[in-house]
Amino acid sequence: MNKSFKVYIAGHNGMVGSALYRLLKQQGFKNILTKTHTELDLRNQEMVRHFIQKERPSYVILAAAKVGGIFANNEYPAEFIYDNLMIQSNVIHQSYQAGVKKLLFLGSSCIYPKSVKQPMREASLLTGTLEPTNEPYAMAKIAGIKLCESYNRQYGTDYRSVMPTNLYGVGDNFHSENSHVIPALIRRIHEAKIRNKKEVIIWGSGQARRDFLYVDDMASACVHLMSIDNHTYQQNVQPMLSHINIGTGNDCSIRELAEIIKDVVGFKGALVFDLSKPDGAVRKLLNIELLSKTGWKHRITLKNGLCKTYKWYLDMLGKEHLRQ
Repeated sequence: MNKSFKVYIAGHNGMVGSALYRLLKQQGFKNILTKTHTELDLRNQEMVRHFIQKERPSYVILAAAKVGGIFANNEYPAEFIYDNLMIQSNVIHQSYQAGVKKLLFLGSSCIYPKSVKQPMREASLLTGTLEPTNEPYAMAKIAGIKLCESYNRQYGTDYRSVMPTNLYGVGDNFHSENSHVIPALIRRIHEAKIRNKKEVIIWGSGQARRDFLYVDDMASACVHLMSIDNHTYQQNVQPMLSHINIGTGNDCSIRELAEIIKDVVGFKGALVFDLSKPDGAVRKLLNIELLSKTGWKHRITLKNGLCKTYKWYLDMLGKEHLRQ
């Protein structure tokens, strides 16, 4: 990747997009294009066409998406499939129309069937039924992969797709209802600490296992995969199975995760697991053999990543307090 060429990051304000922006800046990219949702609604075909035709970026990183936890996916399924389909279709098609050299599409590990063999290989895509709670979102992400593959096959473009595991870190969403497991646990355990509670109740048995990747590591993997020459990249994938998983290759139980967060936060009370509540899938771990073959490995341990995330969360609480 030429560091003087224009790079457009769609979704630069989100956790993923902001990590990519920080990394590209650190690596010396001089011409990074960004637009807020207010400035550019990516669901609007004409607005996207005008922007990309005017700016003519050489590289596009498609990190923009409507995302949320189980509650949000259940409440707003139409928005999750419509918004994501429109964002992807507009950005990918207009990138082709404007002659974009390289595009990177970011998906999600939820694209894989709910009963797939663990760890989940790229070849497991479309081999079974999806998890019902986030099926609309998953379907949109699968469509994004197939859009990239179809343009590559028909037009000879160089559009790549990556499927990150569960991400967390600076810029995460700590909303009380719409957050994922790590920010949800950090918030609840922190609030229990400052209120001197004796215990925190956590849904499920704590035995479900998940792989967690710090968002700056994810950004590193994305830039690494985007920087590989097309011939080398194509040697690792297939024309109609071209996405690559991004993860650590290791998982931990939710109980282990909660204990680490308890230690990071400094909470002295008990963690109580509510066995009447569901665990979700028993295990979700990505197979990262393809990624490893390209020479990339994660650097930030779960404990260090959680410390960084908690510090950022405290900083945000401090800023919010000053605004009040």
